[in-house]
This record gives sequence, C-alpha cells and structure tokens, in this order.
Amino acid sequence: MTTTIDEEVRAPHPQDPEPRGPVRSERVRATEQLVLALVCATYAVGAACDWGTDEIALVMGDFGLSAAAGIAAVSCFLYARRRRVRFRSAWLLFGLSSTMASLGNAVWGWYEVVLGRPVPSPSYADLFFLCFAPPAIVGLLVLAKRPVTRAGWICLGLDAWLIGGSLLTLSWSLALAQAARFDGPSVAHTALSLAYPLLDIVLVSMVLALHFRRAPGNRTAVNTAIGALALTVMCDALFTSPLLHSSYRSGQLLDAGWFAGSLLLAYAPWAAPRPGSGPRARAADEHTRAIPEQSAGPRGTGHPTGLAPVPGAEHGRYPAGRPLTGSLAALTPYLAAAVCTLGILYNVLNGRRPDHVVLITAGCVVLALVIRQGIMLLDNITLTQELAQKENHFRSLVQGSSDVIMIAAPNGILRYVSPAAAGVYGRPAEDLVGTELAALIHPEDLGCVLHEVRRFLAADPLEEPTTRIECRFRSGGGGTARSGEAEGGGGWLNVESTVNRHHGGLIFNSRDVTERVRLQAQLQHNAEHDPLTDLPNRALFTRRVQQALSGRRATDRGDALRGTAVLFIDLDGFKAVNDTIGHQAGDELLIQAARRLQDAVRQGDTASRLGGDEFAALIVGDGTHDREARERNILELADRLRATLSQPYAIDGRDVRVNASIGVAFAEPGLGAGELLRNADLAMYRAKAAGKGRVELYKPQMQQDVVRKAELANRLRAALHDGEFTLLHQPVVRLEDGRITAVGAQARWRSSQGMLFTPAEFLRVAEDGDKTAELDRWILQEAVAQAAERAASGLVVPVAVRLSARRLLDRSLPPGSVETLLTRHGLPPGALVVELADTDPGLGLDELERRLTALNRLGVRIALDGLGSGQAAIAALRRLPVDILKLDRSLVEGVVESARLHKITSGLLRIAGDLGLQSVAEGVDLPEQAVALRAMGCTHGTGMAFAGPLDEYRLRRALGAGPCPVPHAPAEPAFAGRARDVQGRLGAKGAAGVYTGGVPAVFGGGSALRSHAETPVPPT
Repeated sequence: MTTTIDEEVRAPHPQDPEPRGPVRSERVRATEQLVLALVCATYAVGAACDWGTDEIALVMGDFGLSAAAGIAAVSCFLYARRRRVRFRSAWLLFGLSSTMASLGNAVWGWYEVVLGRPVPSPSYADLFFLCFAPPAIVGLLVLAKRPVTRAGWICLGLDAWLIGGSLLTLSWSLALAQAARFDGPSVAHTALSLAYPLLDIVLVSMVLALHFRRAPGNRTAVNTAIGALALTVMCDALFTSPLLHSSYRSGQLLDAGWFAGSLLLAYAPWAAPRPGSGPRARAADEHTRAIPEQSAGPRGTGHPTGLAPVPGAEHGRYPAGRPLTGSLAALTPYLAAAVCTLGILYNVLNGRRPDHVVLITAGCVVLALVIRQGIMLLDNITLTQELAQKENHFRSLVQGSSDVIMIAAPNGILRYVSPAAAGVYGRPAEDLVGTELAALIHPEDLGCVLHEVRRFLAADPLEEPTTRIECRFRSGGGGTARSGEAEGGGGWLNVESTVNRHHGGLIFNSRDVTERVRLQAQLQHNAEHDPLTDLPNRALFTRRVQQALSGRRATDRGDALRGTAVLFIDLDGFKAVNDTIGHQAGDELLIQAARRLQDAVRQGDTASRLGGDEFAALIVGDGTHDREARERNILELADRLRATLSQPYAIDGRDVRVNASIGVAFAEPGLGAGELLRNADLAMYRAKAAGKGRVELYKPQMQQDVVRKAELANRLRAALHDGEFTLLHQPVVRLEDGRITAVGAQARWRSSQGMLFTPAEFLRVAEDGDKTAELDRWILQEAVAQAAERAASGLVVPVAVRLSARRLLDRSLPPGSVETLLTRHGLPPGALVVELADTDPGLGLDELERRLTALNRLGVRIALDGLGSGQAAIAALRRLPVDILKLDRSLVEGVVESARLHKITSGLLRIAGDLGLQSVAEGVDLPEQAVALRAMGCTHGTGMAFAGPLDEYRLRRALGAGPCPVPHAPAEPAFAGRARDVQGRLGAKGAAGVYTGGVPAVFGGGSALRSHAETPVPPT
C-alpha cells in the first residue's frame, strides 16, 4: 500500500503546529477601521440633516473638508519620514497635493464663512485646486513600474491616451461640449469649467493605465488608496454634472464623499499589518513600498482628484502576477475603444451630429489602438522566439545535467524524469516515468521523507520556496550504483534532492552523494577511533561509559550499574622500548597490545586506547546481585588481562617484555563517566606505586589521599606566600677536630603557635611533580642571602643546598640562575655546595652532567647525596663532577651494630679516599658512630651527636664558640650486644629519635634536640 502526496498533505498530523496569525494586529486594524467608518458615517448623517443650521453647514462643508485634506497631508508627510520607506518622493508629492486641496478649501471657507459672500470665479481657491493635480500625476509616475524598453514607454503613453481619449469622448458628448460654449461671465470662468474635468480625466487615465504597471508594494494600503481615489472621482463627476452643478452648496451630502476620501487617504499608508505581528507581517513591513494616496477633490466648477494607487506587498495573500490582473491589462485598449464608441453613439442616438472634437478624438483613439496592437504583435513575435530559444536552452541543460530532475504529480506518480537517471540510477528515464516515488525510496527513510514533504507543502511558498531532502534511493544496479544490494534487486544510493513546488506536485533536483556520505562516515570514524590501533578513543569511550551508566529507563539504572566496571591499563616499561628499540617498535607493541585487549574482553564490552601507552576497558555488568562475586569476577578478568598483556611481544625477531598495571573501578549510583574514569586512573597509579605489574581495586581512601595531597600542596604555597617558612642550618663538623666547615640549609614551617615543623609531608608531595619548585627556589635564594650576610660579618662558612636532579633539569631553575644569584648577593661561588639527590639514570645523565660541569667550573662544589642507597649513586659517581660524597643515613645508623654494614661503609669510604673526595656521614646521632666513622676514614659528619638544625642567631653563636666536642674513645666492635645497649641508652624517647645521653647538648643550654628526620609535622 502506497501513500500519495495528496494523502499525506490532507492527513492531519499531531505534530504539525496550528497556524498562528497576527491576532493582536488584526484586532487593532479592525478597531481603526471601525473608528474611521464611524467618523465618516457621522459626517454623512450631519450633511444629510443639513447640520441643523446654515452656519454649521458652511463651516463643516468648508473647513471640515480643509481639515480632512490637512490630515491626509500630515499623514503622508509623517509616513515619508519613516525609515525603510521606498518611493519617499512620491509620498512627499502626495502630501503636497493634499496640502493644496486643504488650502483651496480653506480659501473657499474664508469667502463663505468669514466674509459671508459667494466665492468669486476665478479665485485663489481655484489656483490651489489647479496646483493639486501636477504633484499627484508626478507621484503616480514615481510609483509606477518603469518600462525597460522604448516600446514599453510607447505602450504606456498609448494606454494612457486610449483611456484618456475614451473618457474625453464620453464626457464631451455628455457635458463638456455645452460647457465649452461661451455662455459664462468670462473667458476665465469657461476655462476653469473645462480645466477641472480635463484634469480629472488625466488623473483617472493615469490611475487606470498605471494600475496594471504598479511597482511591488503594500497591497492593503494601495487598495485603500484606490478606494479613496474612486470615491473622490465619483464626487467630482457628480459635482460637475448638470444634476448638481447649479444646485450645489457647501455642507450637503456630496461633501461627505470628499470627506471620506480624504480620511481614507490619511489611513491608507498605515493600513498594512504592524511590525512584530508575526513573521509574515515583519516580512511585509520590510518590503513595504510607498503607496500613493488621494485627497479630497476641491470644489469650484470641477474638483480634480489626486493620488493613484500602486500595488501592495502582502505577498502572502496576493501572489504577484495574478491571471485576473493580466487579463484586465490586456483588455484595457478594447475597453477604451468601447467607451469611445459609446460617446459617438450617444450623439447619434440623440439626433445630433457628432462634434469635431469627438470625431478627432475617436480617430486618434482608433489610430493609437492600431499602433499599440502592432507593437504588441511585434513583441509577441519576439517573445515567442525568445521562449523557443530559452526552451531549447533549458532542454539542453536538463539533458546534459549530471543531476536527475524528476517531476512528481500530486498523487506521487513520476511524470517526468531527465535522461541523467540512466547514469545515476542505472535505469532509463522511461522506466521510471509512471512509477510511484514512494516505491523508490528506502523503507527506513520513507517516513522521514513523507513527513518533510507534508511540512513543506503546508508551509508558506514565499517564506520557504524550497527544501532539501536526503535519503537512500533505489538503483537499478548499473551506472554509478555502488551501494549494497536491496531486497528487490539493485542497490541503494545516497541521494540529496532540492525540492520545489510545481502545480500541486513537486520537482526533485537530485544528485548522488554516496561518496560524500561515505567520506563523512569515515571522518566520523576517524574522529572517534585511535588512528594507530583503530580502538575507540577517549571521547568515544567516555560517551559509551556515560551510556552504560545512564540506562534506558530510570528503573533499569540499578541493573545497568550492577557489575559495570572500568579497567584503566598502563604498560610499564613502554618508554624504555621506545628509547632502546625505537618508536616504530613501540607502535608495533601498541598494536599487538590493542589486539590482545580486544580479544580478551567480551563482545558487549568496549576496549579503548586513551593515549600513549594507556588503555581502558568498559566491562558491562551481567546483573549479578552478589557484590563479592561481581568484584571477584572482574578482578579475575583484570588479572587474566594483566597476564595476557605481560606476555612477550615478538617484534623484529626479538621478544620484548612489558608489564601491565591495571586499576579497577566499579560504577556507583550518582557517579558520572568522568568520575568513574578518574577512580580507575587512581587505582592504576596505586598499582604502579605498589610495584607495577599489579591489579588494584579502587577504594575511597585513594581519592581522599589525592585530595589531601592537593590540600597539602596548597598549604605549602600559602605558607610560603605568607612568610611562614624559616631557614635552619645543620652544622657539618670535621671529625678530626670538631671544626664546623659547612652548614646544610633546611626549611621549617612555623605554625600559628610558634612551633617549628619539618615539611616532610610537603616534600613527599613534591616528589609527585613540580609543586615545590617555588619552595626550592626560596630555599636557594634565602640560603645564599644569609650566607652572604654572614660572610660580610666575618663568618665565612659554605652553605649546602639540597636540590634534586629533576629540579636542576627542569625550567624552574634555568641555566645561569645560580650565577646570577651569587652575583646579586656577592657570595663567592666556593661558598655554595649543591647537594645532588635523586640521581635516576632515566633522567638523562648527559644533560645533568653538562649542568653540573658548568656549576663546577664556576666554583660551586657538588656533593652526591645518598651514596650507598642504590645503583643510581654509583652511576652518578662514575659520570658526574662530584667533590663531596654523603653517606646515606641507612649506612650510618647500623655501622656500629652490623658487621656487614661496617664493611660496606668502610669500603665506600676507601673509594672516596682513593678518588680524593671529601666524605660526609649523614645522621651521626651517637658518639659511637662518630668514633667508628672517623676510624674508617670519614672526614666529616653531621647529626645530633654534634648539633641539630640551628636558627641564624644560634648558628652565629656556634661559629663564634669554636670547635664542637668530638668523642675520641676507641670504638668497640660489639656488633651483637651493642644494639641492646644502644636501645637502653635511648630510653623511653628513643622511639622518637631524641638523643639524651652520651654526648651533652652543645647549644641552647642543654635542651634535648630532635632528629631532623623525626621532627613532627602539623596535623592536617
């Protein structure tokens, strides 16, 4: 069963909105018209009743008409001042004509009402009345649609003469012949008797000739002006007729016609719909043209009228080029000839010999008619030839066009198909003619196409002349058909059609856009998939996670969330593959990993590459109600996936191994896609921090840790900005004589209670990134500044500043900044020691070597911190320009108790001595440690056995007090029982790292000193 276009248009559709017209504007216009009708009716009733008295009748008949014409003039002038008014000059001319009419009636009233005597003939009133016609005629010419050819101008003149000559013949036969005889008081009186009717004839001729040639404009206003003009001309004809000419006096019913004509003229320009009353009204207002108006005719022996209408612009109601208008325009010459014939017949039937004027005028009319018909014949021949040429041109364009042009009848049957159908659809045009259009459209697209056709046909043709439809169209299997095969044979093409209306049916201008659709689909695929692995990218993966979390219905949301999880996967060691084998091998590894991941997940799950070596997988829940069972299943799947991704990869004939760290996060009610991905990411980073190659399940504590670290970082910045940090210095003592040879700068945070705390937790935060770069810069600047102040006072002691290798290589400490800092404060370069920490070989020792060599050449000494804590220190010692070696605290703490540590420390110190480097033992808190280290060859030490971190005042006192006391008792190698003795000496506070026995406190009056590593931090 097929559906025709007519059926679709007639069928009501619940989604189609009801038409909403400008209701408020129509009501306002109806009110205005009602008021206008009441005013005119009131004047007519008063005139019919002679206004009660002769005096009132004279006033209303003279000054009333003058006021009405003045209102029309003011209305025309005001409308001409508006913005976006076309034919402004025409409105000004019509206003001038109305002004002349108003002045003429005012002079008439001056004689009759003020002076109380008859109006002389001629008078000034006649002068104003005669000056009324020329501006009105020029205004009509301005409003007329100007011919574009010389023949058009000739036809316009002939049409005007045909109408004017016919009216002159008829009026001369009826009345003008008698008025032309010299029976008046003077020649001027006779001339005026002829001038007014002749001007009326000229104006009527112009109105009728230009009515069918008017420019586009406001049709409502034009129709109103035409009505006013017709009413005024009728009153003029009655006034000049023998029936009323001798008995007329001011205030009679005839004045009501002139009065109404003037008010209609005043209302004409404002008769259009108001702007803002709807799209159609706004469009009409934007295209409004100047509409000529007419004013009341003056009185005398004749009242010439003034303004001819020009068509309006209400395109929604009156389409341009109506057949009735063209028919009347074509009949105009014949109607004029008929009127002229009636004038001659009137004389013959009355037994009078036709007047010479009538004969001459009639002959001229007939001659003009013959000439006009000859011109029209030549124009028709020319137009026929042009039409044939354009038809041939159009036919060649249609036949040679690559687009398919189809014309569908209102019942949906194809009536015409262009020859291009054979090349596009693979079927001859003759086979398509007579078939139903609906049968050629893909069934899945047919509903949308019919809905768009119904909406388009119901829309306003001027507001929406065309529409565009894109659908799949059946192909015959030949030509350019490239789509898949359809059920009935042939394929489907993606076709884009521009649709136009055609006599109730439709014209389809169609083109094949299959390649464009395929390209768009490919671009869409590329925008949502990773170009290397062809897995969904982050955007598509996030969208699918959101779809999995939302559920189709609210009641399904709990089932959809049940068991849904996201796996965040990172390949450990992938960077080393790129650095050692090459990026091409790294890409091959990613491709193989993506293939393994795709094979490991279920069909309904989604595997994705988020970027770099990061992958993710969306595991859709299976509806299992047992939470522990769900978690166990997902964790088992994640562990299998970890094992799969950790298997060797065969790349270029070699086996490449990487590990996979996986974070798992389960969906929860109220959790968005971004939050779920964040949770899985946090779990993955926890897996990497716990040793890599692991599977970690997200726990809320992980997010709390991240928030806490962020808060700590913010507190660090705020404390530094508010000046809450202070700098302490740990003395470095020479073990031989106890002399302080250097000081180590350490930062402390001063709480609101005045207590000093080590920023241990803040520094741990700094290990995650660059959050303490500002703190490191502050420590360096403050240490150099204070060292320079001490040197200026005579206390020259080098200051050691601990900087990580990452900090030396990043942008927070650009090259040349240290030299600039030393120069600004006047500190000798030899007074600065840079303690290098975190010497990870992965940082790039080449660049680090260049930076440290530049500092060493400047005079800055380099100390290698953490010797004995791993292989990184040994690699750095081999390549970097090091002056000082610092033994790690882990070696110093057990050097007395452990024979193994004693031998290791002794060996490291022998290496330092063989290289000619100074050695500094860190964390020397016990006298036994100092004695043992000195016996092994260690040159310097720092720790609580000598002094704790000191502020500037106590440091100056210590430097001025001389050497620190150094124990010289022989060290007992009691490695077994010594530990218990040491623990007993530490006492109850030993767990806190407080040394209270063995060596007296050398600063601060014997107060207990805390270990730097165990100084408490403020609560968070």
